[in-house]
Amino acid sequence: MRWTDVTQIAEDLNDKYPDVDPKTVRFVDLHNWVLGLDGFDDDPTRGGERVLEAIQAAWIEEGDADA
Repeated sequence: MRWTDVTQIAEDLNDKYPDVDPKTVRFVDLHNWVLGLDGFDDDPTRGGERVLEAIQAAWIEEGDADA
């Protein structure tokens, strides 16, 4: 999995952290959580603010879809 796999990352975060409101997650934590996902294998320095914003937005949508 790479930084460009925004939807997959969001789904995996939603599964791994079901009780977390993604709107409250700091980007530093989000970055570290993505790096810790099983199957994630990309350059940590490529996870900048724009990518993290996209992941956070997709995670919010994923959580809304589950509700």
